[in-house]
Amino acid sequence: MTFEHVYDQYERPLQDLRISIIDRCNFRCSYCMPAEIFGEDYAFLPEDKLLSFSEIERVVRLFTKLGVKKLRLTGGEPLMRKDAYLLIRRLAAIDGIEDIALTTNGVFLVKEAKRLKEAGLKRVNVSLDAITESIFQKMNGKNVKPKAVLRGIDAAVKAGLDVKINMVVKKGVNDCEVLNMASYFKDQHITLRFIEFMDVGQTNGWNFAEVVTKKELMEQVSILGELETVGKDYLGEVASKYRYKGTNVEVGFISSVSDTFCGNCTRARISADGKLYTCLFAEEGHTLVESLRSDATDQEILTTVKGIWNKRFDRYSELRTEESVKKRKKIEMSYIGG
Repeated sequence: MTFEHVYDQYERPLQDLRISIIDRCNFRCSYCMPAEIFGEDYAFLPEDKLLSFSEIERVVRLFTKLGVKKLRLTGGEPLMRKDAYLLIRRLAAIDGIEDIALTTNGVFLVKEAKRLKEAGLKRVNVSLDAITESIFQKMNGKNVKPKAVLRGIDAAVKAGLDVKINMVVKKGVNDCEVLNMASYFKDQHITLRFIEFMDVGQTNGWNFAEVVTKKELMEQVSILGELETVGKDYLGEVASKYRYKGTNVEVGFISSVSDTFCGNCTRARISADGKLYTCLFAEEGHTLVESLRSDATDQEILTTVKGIWNKRFDRYSELRTEESVKKRKKIEMSYIGG
């Protein structure tokens, strides 16, 4: 296969593709899908509006021709999509794809981890925002106990998947859990990544006052042991990585608020209904589904995608101010994927 690398206005290559395969979730986390907005009568996408597995496979084949090597499947909760492992099997067979990962809340991993690994999945990022039962139940909005997620994590490790834990930290809500989480996963030899509370979407009520910064988080975690810097593995890696000195256990910090990383962003995102987004904080997307469901040729779709990426100049996190947050209309995380 011939690969053609494409670059945006800041010479950032297109290398990573994140695909939301469903907009539904079994949790109602306040920073993503608050229950008061995403209630029982919320109109999620009907099945015929979701990209089919064949359409997703075609999209990935086209994007590999433009330099994409890494895939991440997201949601909503991607494992709510029936037979997600079959999609992974198809994507893993595509020439040029070197890595497939999945972001999940972990509950379904008990049943799915083994066949996901056998299908070609390499990594999972499991969202877990607290290990104390009452705090976690309050945050996930469905009274799910942390042990349901911990069982899923154990299943993923047993299946041979590389596992990382993502913890979104919100001041006054779960910041008291930072040391509990860090201690637990240090003992488990599993990488924990702390994520600053971000202003994704319109419904999570974000403000600067609720952000616990990377600096503050590092000060807390350092109580467990001195941290030493670990270098980045690839261009566009968003986490600042550290290792507890004298161990091989890593801890990471994703700091899009206090220490932005837009300058190296190589990610494109596809929503569950087939729109291309060039930034997590985008105000609008570019419809691809109409081309996929028409008689448009691969070359015509590639030309469209190249044109979109060539014009890309997103660097929202670097320009964010408290005033701009109020004025900007952003896409919900549950729709575009994390």
